Parts: sequence; C-alpha cells; structure tokens
Amino acid sequence: MQPTRFSVLSTSSLSSAEHLSPTSTTSPRFSLSSAPSITTTLTAHKPANRPSIYDRNLNKTRTAEVSASAFAFLFSEVVQYTQKRVSGINDLERRLNTLGYRVGVRVLELMVWRAESPSKAPKREIRFLPALMSIHTQVWRAVFGRPADAIEKSVENEDEYMIIDNDPLVERHISVPRDLSTLSCSSFTAGIVEAVLDGLGFPARVTGHNTPTQQYPSRTTILIKLEQSVLEREQVLK
Repeated sequence: MQPTRFSVLSTSSLSSAEHLSPTSTTSPRFSLSSAPSITTTLTAHKPANRPSIYDRNLNKTRTAEVSASAFAFLFSEVVQYTQKRVSGINDLERRLNTLGYRVGVRVLELMVWRAESPSKAPKREIRFLPALMSIHTQVWRAVFGRPADAIEKSVENEDEYMIIDNDPLVERHISVPRDLSTLSCSSFTAGIVEAVLDGLGFPARVTGHNTPTQQYPSRTTILIKLEQSVLEREQVLK
C-alpha cells in the first residue's frame, strides 16, 4: 500500500527552500505535528500470528470428527456441480470416481504416516486379504466413522471381491431423480478404495453398485476386480 501524499498549494512566489528554512522571516511559519510512520501504524494493528491448519499436529486430529450435515451438504454440492457438466450417468460416475481417487491418495498417505511414524520397524502388507481387511476396517473408519458391514468373494470369478455397506454415508441424503435411477454416488467411495489399493501395490478396477434390499434400501456394493498380476503374485506367495 502506497503512503498517503499531501499536496500543498501556495500562491506565494517564495521558493520551497524559503518556506522550510528556520531562519526565514519573510512569512509566518506553521509547525505541523509529525504523523506516525507507516511502519509504526502497520505494526500496531498487525493481528497476532495464529497457527494455520498446516501447523497442527496430525496425530492430535486423529479422533476429530466432521459434522455429518456439513459433509452431506458439501457432497451434495459436489454431485450437483458435477452433474451440470456431464453428458450421462456413466460420465457422472466416472467423475465421482476420479474425485474419490484424489481423496483416497491423501487418506492412504495420512494413515501410513500415522501408523509408521512412531514405529522403528514399519511394515507393509504384501498379501491382498490383509490389505482388504485393512480397507474394510481402518480406511472405512477413518473416512466414514465406522467399518464396512461385510466382505465377500465372488464364486464365479476369482479376481473379484466385494465390500458391502448397508447404509453408506454418501447415499444417505442424496435424492436421485427418475431419469438417473441407476446412478450410484458410491462411485466416489469406489475411487477412494481404488486409490488405496493402487498405493498398497494391488492395482484393481473398483466400481460402486446399488444393491438395495427390503431392510437396507441404500445398500451398496463396492466391486473390486483385481489385475492379473496381483493374482499371479498371490499364487507365488502361497
């Protein structure tokens, strides 16, 4: 911010040096009180330094919870914003999956840091089932406040696994219009799972599907289809 400048208008023919000279007696002199310096003024009103969110201890926010209504409002705005910029249901689900993937990358990074920072000998799961159980419990609890309801393995295809959520938080306050009746907002959750699996070294294609029942009308299945390289590694490690 530039300092304020004052303009002095004078009709006298005296030079500026004569006006300011202390020995000049040709014209009366006026004494102006010195104005406070810019530095002093800014320092006096400078707000106290408060720690930003980046200065917080990550371990102290481990049990922090976000209001469910705030999450529901934010997620509904995300869905509406995305819906206006897509051409169909498949495109909308793909974009929700992409957004979830970005969240999953950060969730995995934070969870690994919290688990390994106090450990002198950190370890990483190299088998798929323990990693899947970790997603079912720890990742679900970190993101949604509770573990998922079940894990199932496909009987027909050995490369397919499913995580069941009977009351998914992302579907709880979403009203889907009739023309989008097949839309699954749990594609966002599928993106989180896919990111975590990729980060752990288990590449897979993850999708979200509505599987309602009479008891659980919002029941969702997260379908995990593993890549062939993961199955081959599992055979070697047996």
